[in-house]
Amino acid sequence: MRIISGQYGGRRFEAPRNLQARPTTDIAKEGLFNILQNRMDFEDIQALDLFGGTGSISFELLSRGAQKVTCVEMGRQQQQFILKVANELHIGHELNLVRGDVFRYLKSQTTVAPADGLFDFIFADPPYALPELGQLPELFLDGHLLKADGWFILEHGKDHDFSTKKGFLELRTYGAVHFSFFRLS
Repeated sequence: MRIISGQYGGRRFEAPRNLQARPTTDIAKEGLFNILQNRMDFEDIQALDLFGGTGSISFELLSRGAQKVTCVEMGRQQQQFILKVANELHIGHELNLVRGDVFRYLKSQTTVAPADGLFDFIFADPPYALPELGQLPELFLDGHLLKADGWFILEHGKDHDFSTKKGFLELRTYGAVHFSFFRLS
């Protein structure tokens, strides 16, 4: 795993070989952040990284100046790796690591979220075969988690088409990695 840019840019971390995660490829992540840096200011944002895996997206956001990133990951081994990297980078309260089921977390947050939203940016990289994958855009665009003019990015495989969903803006493809961009406005 490599952090591309920002305060920790260029740092590499070797994930354990038996870590069950499908990290976003460096090429796809670099393409995604090149697009985003022209559309939003990362400084002082509140972000949510769902299905955190190696924490690659969380660390990229923090490296670029995000004020706080909440990373939700169910796997114990993945969470231990994220904590290891956070400790090596001396990241403290800026990273809120939640070990648990993403859907339970979302349900708990929707009930306490203010009407104007909690997060400026939400990224989800679920398993591509997740049965609920098609429902994810509605969870963010109909709930109170995303702030007005917030961005939601969903990473998925080629078998899903979100172009008819509310808030859909565009699709970007990097090999087998597809990013659907949504905006709450």
